[in-house]
Amino acid sequence: MDQNRLTHHEQLRYDYLFKNYHYLNEREKEELAYLMDKREGKDQVTEPVSSPSFEATSSPLKTPPTSTSSRTRRKRRLKKPFKRFIQLVLILVILTLSGMLFMFIRGLQLGNQANPKASQTEVFHGRNTKDGVNILIMGTDGRIGQTSGETRTDTIMVLNVGNKEGKIKLASFMRDTLVHIDGVSKEDAYHTYYDQKINVAYSIGEQNNHQGAELVRSVLQDMYGLDIKYYALVDFATFASAIDSLFPNGVEMDAQFSTVDGQAVTQVEVPDDLNMKNGVVPEQTIEVGKQRMDGRTLLNYARFRKDDEGDFGRARRQQEVLTAIMTQIKDPSKLFTGSEALGKVFAMTSTNIPYSFLLTKGVGILTSGQKGMERITVPENGDWEDEYDMYGGLGILVDFEKYKEKLAQLGF
Repeated sequence: MDQNRLTHHEQLRYDYLFKNYHYLNEREKEELAYLMDKREGKDQVTEPVSSPSFEATSSPLKTPPTSTSSRTRRKRRLKKPFKRFIQLVLILVILTLSGMLFMFIRGLQLGNQANPKASQTEVFHGRNTKDGVNILIMGTDGRIGQTSGETRTDTIMVLNVGNKEGKIKLASFMRDTLVHIDGVSKEDAYHTYYDQKINVAYSIGEQNNHQGAELVRSVLQDMYGLDIKYYALVDFATFASAIDSLFPNGVEMDAQFSTVDGQAVTQVEVPDDLNMKNGVVPEQTIEVGKQRMDGRTLLNYARFRKDDEGDFGRARRQQEVLTAIMTQIKDPSKLFTGSEALGKVFAMTSTNIPYSFLLTKGVGILTSGQKGMERITVPENGDWEDEYDMYGGLGILVDFEKYKEKLAQLGF
């Protein structure tokens, strides 16, 4: 055996601990391990300056130096709880995602049962963008009894998500903007005839073998240089049903209107299209200020344009509505019920957004609004010239090159 390297007091302490090993606590076992290593010359640990010397006292060490073997055992004890914690977190994440997927599929089934003739995916030649994903959002003024070729797009927006800035970006395009549509507009060598309103592009495309969404995409690409990957199209009834599914208690809104005939208002009468009977559209009263709106009220608020801001005011309200929806749907309590509602809405919406995109990017999109939301109306208020379309209807003419550059700077 190697020479004993313990001092007299250390040897006494060692003998005591060794004889009473089965009664030792963890700290005493670590102390014994240290003394054993030192006795056999396996460890040359220098005692800390603040530690009491074995020569100075015969009492047990309060903070014995840690040997190599004791340090290893301690690391192992620390790793086990950490590993268990990580495993528990992973299990909870998997269960949560599985539950959300189950509820989403259940919502799809309910949506298909409620509307067996749900809109089919249209032809759409989507293109990738430089940063994030551009999604074309269209709301049609389709009413009961009308075909898609008879409807126009009340709402035309482009939503940019998943960008490097981590923001949600939203551009609204005023429906009376005069544009050039190949094969329909007057032709000259330079294609300078802007004589079709952008909101008729959808109905013209629908009349050509249901290519309305594609024609709107093509016009936005030609006029503003926008590359759009996906589209989503809803009509009046689908929008109202979607809101009621996602928000059973309504959407919180701060209703604001411009002046009407130069006078400030505390309430307005808005057309109530969903309650139309025998061709007569009744009116609904909406008060100014904070309130909760159901799907029908939110639709009527977003479509109103009889104040002094006209279509520009409507575009602004539509942006407010979409912003409120995307902000309030992030409530954690809607993880499961919200997933079912999203599935139901998805089943009732004509879109080419794949399931894989929703499953992999959906949560990230909803949470990205925390870093801010940028909005623009094209054109901005008053930044246009009055002009007429080829049918004699009043429209607006904009500087397309100016807004093409502006949209690019914003990251669309």
